[in-house]
Amino acid sequence: MNKGRSLLRWAGFLAVAIVLIYGISVHGVEKISKNTSPMRADVIKIDAMTVFGKLERPPVEFLHEAHTEALTKKNKDCSACHLTEKDLIMPKFKRLKDTGRKEVMDIYHKECISCHKEMKSAREKAGPVECGGCHREKALYSSSRQPMGFDNSLHFRHSKAQEKKCERCHHEYDEKAKKLFYAKEKEGTCRYCHKQETKEKLISMSLASHIACINCHSRNIAKKIITGPVKCSGCHDLAAQQKIEKIKPLLRVERKQPDAVLLKTAKKGVVIDNLNKMNFVPFDHKAHEEYNSTCRVCHHESLKQCSECHTLAGIKDGKDVKLEKAMHQSGTDKSCQGCHGIKQNEKNCAGCHVFMGKTRKKEDDSCLKCHSTPVPEKGKVLSPDQEKALAGAILQARKPVTGTYKEEDIPEKVSIKNLANKYEAAEFPHRKVVNTLVKNIKENKLAGYFHNQEGTICQGCHHNSPVAKKPPRCDSCHGKPFDPENPLRPGIIGAYHQQCMGCHKEMGIAKPVGCIECHKEKK
Repeated sequence: MNKGRSLLRWAGFLAVAIVLIYGISVHGVEKISKNTSPMRADVIKIDAMTVFGKLERPPVEFLHEAHTEALTKKNKDCSACHLTEKDLIMPKFKRLKDTGRKEVMDIYHKECISCHKEMKSAREKAGPVECGGCHREKALYSSSRQPMGFDNSLHFRHSKAQEKKCERCHHEYDEKAKKLFYAKEKEGTCRYCHKQETKEKLISMSLASHIACINCHSRNIAKKIITGPVKCSGCHDLAAQQKIEKIKPLLRVERKQPDAVLLKTAKKGVVIDNLNKMNFVPFDHKAHEEYNSTCRVCHHESLKQCSECHTLAGIKDGKDVKLEKAMHQSGTDKSCQGCHGIKQNEKNCAGCHVFMGKTRKKEDDSCLKCHSTPVPEKGKVLSPDQEKALAGAILQARKPVTGTYKEEDIPEKVSIKNLANKYEAAEFPHRKVVNTLVKNIKENKLAGYFHNQEGTICQGCHHNSPVAKKPPRCDSCHGKPFDPENPLRPGIIGAYHQQCMGCHKEMGIAKPVGCIECHKEKK
């Protein structure tokens, strides 16, 4: 008996020990995993040796602005660390190109260590001179560096400052002449040519932007002209980015782009043939420019028309993404349907649209909402000007629907009695809800076009019934608690709670927070 008690006692101690050890180890992991190191936007990882193979030591954590400030105090500028080529400061440290592993390594060791030693001798605050001081296993700082974009607002400000001399930034490369040239009215974003990584003689976007922007800003500073930043944090710190003034109203980028176009499978000037089985889509190009901060939202690889890269069968230039997918793929802002779907997730729209996904019955003419321009008869050619005129006329004829039925046609209240055995009937402020929804989307052009009938907004709740002033009651579909033929269709109580509570959640409405705020308890 005592032996049994002893075993139980030891088992208890062992269980407590396991819990303590497990608890300590878990909390230890949590403590280690928390990032407590200071955040800086100027943290640069020096790993230049990776081009020659695997690193022997950890990459160096370099604080660019700390070094810039130290040099400024000594009346030194960027040339203390960076060489120039054709009067341009180049990004690499003390070299123009990577010649070899030993040469690059020697440059860093000689220049950095000698500078640090010199400052230490002068009893000044300086960096480390031993290997482990720079090549640390654990970083002292974390990077808060944010990617920097050049949106239409910044483009307008630069265009104005440069007096519309686009050739100062925009260029193309002439293969025959082996030099850069300016192609007027063919300007595109820098990212169309300068990709993420340097390839052969085409430098990366990072190198191209730092060479062009920093040199231009530095020259302006020397001339005492108000200009952009030259420090890392000036562009890559989130707080600094949020302080950049947005130009409103924003003027259009001048590139002779059309106001309206026809989206179609055939290229411009091609005779209409059997490939054009679907009606054309009139596209309001001017309006979409206003909706987006940069042309790259849609023209992500070039400013060519979509069908040149995204063909019906798919080609390499379009990454084998077919035209149909490029226009209709969901969950991405790079397709028409995908972008519209993302807009439906916004607070004023999500309350209705979150429950109107794949289960909602599609109208037979839903495709015709976009594909509204009949294909011309076979053999007929539409000139570019005729296409633009036709697209513009159709867009002009559209009349957005921003309202709904008259007040007297909308019931003021609806009494919901499905839980009347436990609670009083719930009084649903029907007219108030409808009017609020209408008010929320009144200025929404996308809703104004796709809500093509006065009763469309009613389908947020009456989602599978035809548009009508008096749609069927909810229990005409959700009458059964469980329908084996439609297992995903909830019963009436589940449908009400899912729809009402889900809508409130998606639209950020805090109330109601409990049952009795809708259902008064029976006495």
